[in-house]
Amino acid sequence: MSVSKIALVTGAGTGVGKAIARALIEAGFAVAMTGRRAEVLDMAAAELGGETFVHPADIGLAEQVDGLFEAVVARFGRLDLLVNNAGMSAPAVPIDELDIAIWHQVVAANLTGAFLCTRAAFRQMKGQAPQGGRIINNGSISATTPRPHSAPYTATKHAITGLTKSSALDGRPFNIACGQIDIGNAGTAMTSRMSQGVLQADGSMAVEPTIDAALIGKAVADMAGLPLEANVLTMTLMATQMPFVGRG
Repeated sequence: MSVSKIALVTGAGTGVGKAIARALIEAGFAVAMTGRRAEVLDMAAAELGGETFVHPADIGLAEQVDGLFEAVVARFGRLDLLVNNAGMSAPAVPIDELDIAIWHQVVAANLTGAFLCTRAAFRQMKGQAPQGGRIINNGSISATTPRPHSAPYTATKHAITGLTKSSALDGRPFNIACGQIDIGNAGTAMTSRMSQGVLQADGSMAVEPTIDAALIGKAVADMAGLPLEANVLTMTLMATQMPFVGRG
């Protein structure tokens, strides 16, 4: 399949990000991959094949985001899709015991990074010809419903929903579509602890089911494959049996 569109995926070296990159390559995208660890990105790109471009960056830092987008446009000439996937969680501790440094790290990775990349994508997508593009944010089901002891992660993911909706609104005059996928328990290293049990709202511990990260990649590729006059504003993709809907 010939490459027709250019995508940038943050947090692309492992887990959900790598699964998204794989699905986009299979859908015919050339994929720029970013993350903080160059060696992890290089290994992922070699595994995935296709037309990839690796540029390490800390997306919580404005100057590194600017350099990232400059490098992507220099390599490919335009940008059709940004997937804001990068993020981190915090230790599950009571809110009054949370270290303020951890709070700032989570906000920088999950929210500030997504904002900085969105800002840079808007600048590029508004100015290129043909004008426009698509942004897809990884919201998590924590964008609507918290786990116990998850204030930093939950707060940033709720904020991602606001960023998604504001970007969808502000992008209308420039043919920029923005949507969000809220993921429930993709099977990655980050969720491996769920096989040993996760703290529930009633104080019990429960093993939670997961889904193959490849399903997340396919869903994102499907969202990305829509024409720009159509947009999936929000999608929730989760393990059918996970304790989320209703009371558990």
